[in-house]
Amino acid sequence: MVLCQYLEEHTEELNLRGAKILEIGAGPGLVSIVASILGAQVTATDLPDVLGNLQYNLLKNTFNCTTYLPEVKELVWGEGLEQTFPKSTLSYDYVLASDVVYHHYFLDKLLATMAYLCQPGTVLLWANKFRFSTDYEFLDKFKQVFDTTLLAESQESSIKLFKGILKWD
Repeated sequence: MVLCQYLEEHTEELNLRGAKILEIGAGPGLVSIVASILGAQVTATDLPDVLGNLQYNLLKNTFNCTTYLPEVKELVWGEGLEQTFPKSTLSYDYVLASDVVYHHYFLDKLLATMAYLCQPGTVLLWANKFRFSTDYEFLDKFKQVFDTTLLAESQESSIKLFKGILKWD
């Protein structure tokens, strides 16, 4: 909800109309739905077993009320990136991620995927509830790869929203 609210409140500032957006770990698709309704060209991604529900939710909530119909693609963090998203075709203005960091073994693959999908000029917006020590460890690694700005924070819910720009050597 924090990322959705931020997109809505900053639509003009972010220049979302016509912007190319990819959402990592879209789940049921709320962030992608909001971005699409706000005028963005959205590609929502998640694991194969989630895609049917994601596609249904996106179509049900955006059909006939958006300029661009959202696209759904499979994305397994750290696997087959070059085949699914060839570097030569990457041109996203924004990569969005909401509540994708939780206590699991795939955090290094998530960070590698985030970095892979970002090109010069791509802005990554990442919102997350910080529950475990591994969340803060991931944040430390994230800051090594991305120039990071804290955009919003909710003390009572432990949710933080970050803007990341990939560091280029």
